[in-house]
Amino acid sequence: MSEEKQEQVAKKSTNNGGFLGTVERVGNALPDPAVLFIALLFIVWVLSWLLSYISFSVIDPRTSEPLVINNLLTASALTEFLSVMVTNFSHFHPVGVVLVAMLGIGVAEHTGFINSAIRSLLNVTPPSLLTPMVILVGIVSHSAVDAGYVLVIPLGGVIFYAAGRHPLAGIAAAFAGVSGGFSANFVPSSLDPLLQGLTQAGAQILDPTIEINPLNNYFFTTASSLLIISLGWYITDKIVEPRISKTEIDGDAEDLPEMHDLQDNERKGLRWALVVMVVGIVALIASVIPESSAWRDSAGDWKSFNAPIMRSIVSLIFLLFLVPGVVYGIVAGTMKSSKDMIEGMTHSMHGMAYYLVIMFFIAQFVYAFGQSNLGVLLALEGANFLKAMNANAYVTIVGIVLLTAFVNIFVGSASGKWGLLAPIFVPMLMSLGISPDLTQAAYRVGDSSTNIITPLMPYFPLVVVYCQRYVKSTGIGTLTAMMLPYSMWFLLTWTIFLLIYYFIGLPLGFGSSYTYPPT
Repeated sequence: MSEEKQEQVAKKSTNNGGFLGTVERVGNALPDPAVLFIALLFIVWVLSWLLSYISFSVIDPRTSEPLVINNLLTASALTEFLSVMVTNFSHFHPVGVVLVAMLGIGVAEHTGFINSAIRSLLNVTPPSLLTPMVILVGIVSHSAVDAGYVLVIPLGGVIFYAAGRHPLAGIAAAFAGVSGGFSANFVPSSLDPLLQGLTQAGAQILDPTIEINPLNNYFFTTASSLLIISLGWYITDKIVEPRISKTEIDGDAEDLPEMHDLQDNERKGLRWALVVMVVGIVALIASVIPESSAWRDSAGDWKSFNAPIMRSIVSLIFLLFLVPGVVYGIVAGTMKSSKDMIEGMTHSMHGMAYYLVIMFFIAQFVYAFGQSNLGVLLALEGANFLKAMNANAYVTIVGIVLLTAFVNIFVGSASGKWGLLAPIFVPMLMSLGISPDLTQAAYRVGDSSTNIITPLMPYFPLVVVYCQRYVKSTGIGTLTAMMLPYSMWFLLTWTIFLLIYYFIGLPLGFGSSYTYPPT
């Protein structure tokens, strides 16, 4: 983004009034997520000290005795905290799983495999199916984290413009798939183990022995991808594009992008990479089928958390992108030596630096929150409050979705929000008999739905700049108004979809349940 365009976006953002201006001002007043968790850590310490002098009548289900809040400001507690600070971080589940997955994805990005695969999908799509294909590619791009924002969204404008349609509609459709459908995906990604790790950490506040499957929402997110594609297709073609059809395209003609076909070397590399990927997947499935398979647990079940295949999900994601990425690089000539593979991994780690900083403070907060018993207190008192209100599971689920959607407007980081909310929501709903799997699914619906209407989302100004290439007057308000129909319909329809899913009793994912303890 050029300095001039950054200034234009900043100026328009500052001058924007009304509700959006209020949201932006409030959001900008919040500290950085890392600083926010530092503040929360101090708050936990102080609260643990104050509440340790109060006797609570609520019964701790782990001991069957009255709950006691542990004072974390005692000398012994502080020295213990310092002694485990390193292991809190190094053993924090989301850190390792995300970094390992990103190593493989980094190679696939660096060699050009992901780029060529996305371009190939868009190039072979007939005009009548441009909208659903753009949304589909946006959803799949989650596996490469930022690839959707830097590649798919601008390409959405390119292919719509090349097809004679309004490019802003293409950008809107891509943005809806990449960000609005952030938790709708049929391809496992690093997001799954990331959220699962935080969910498990929250659940272990109440039940230290519980283990959550990394793909505990996989069936729900797979079905959700069909919902988001269908709904996004209708909204783009029937609501958004007709509304902006008369908006003049006044971008510089020589600056408007073009859609380039794949080169022969790229096409050949992609062909071999996809063959290797398909062969690998088929071989994996074939190796799981035999009842004596080493991928199964001692009882012959491959879906249980203890089954080797389920405990290898992150490693398999790593290989799923690493091997085809290397094959593509060798065949297409984009990888000259093994050094290029390491450079790809190194580059992907550069983008994870900020994530690691946030995870360090989240790990310390989660540890302190668990040690203090404040999470258990909030869970049990919250459960008692909901029980007193006689709120059924449906009302509780809707409440979690709406609260998450509201918080998401101000705190854009998915891991940051869930790191804050999981220690509260997960054990609280477990006390009401709602499983961590269902609570996480409700969180994912709320988290995705409002991504596309908050200027506080890090990539929002970048999407504004993409639009300005075609319509120079595009600002924060323009993009928000364009994306608002997606956000509102996604939130409403997706919530209803989750409730229907719950009512029917369809499995949310591998090893998942609706009730705790599972029935």
